[in-house]
Amino acid sequence: MSDAPPFWKTKTLGTMTRAEWESLCDGCGRCCLHKMRDEDTEELVFTNVACRLLDTGSCLCRDYPNRKQHVPDCVKLTPAKVAAVDWLPPTCAYRLVKEGRDLFWWHPLLSGRPETVHEAGVSVRGRAVTEREAGAFEDHIVRWPGTLPRSAKPPKPTKGKA
Repeated sequence: MSDAPPFWKTKTLGTMTRAEWESLCDGCGRCCLHKMRDEDTEELVFTNVACRLLDTGSCLCRDYPNRKQHVPDCVKLTPAKVAAVDWLPPTCAYRLVKEGRDLFWWHPLLSGRPETVHEAGVSVRGRAVTEREAGAFEDHIVRWPGTLPRSAKPPKPTKGKA
């Protein structure tokens, strides 16, 4: 067993391999919920309306490799986009690494199991509606995607690189 720190504590987002980058996603589905921005105030509001490709049971994209073909405005995260966007949830590993923070206990890289994100109540499972079910997005404004779960304690900053 190696005593070396995990890659997310030693590498910047820009130096991660593709496999490391992809493994940062905890599969919560929060970033796949529609968001709206007030034209006057620029305030960001979250909805519980899932992208049409999000499987609200598994919280995974139904066609991840081809998602941009089906949903042209789907945002492909890159290190530059992670630094620029203001809508990544506070539980998002990309955001946490960028901010020099550690991952939460439920992250599959720490727990060893993809189900812990659901068991911890972090994912959209049981909380999201599909675009077809939703109707007007304005009727589905919620706060929880932009907040930490009650049981969560914010990870402390680490000495790793962002």
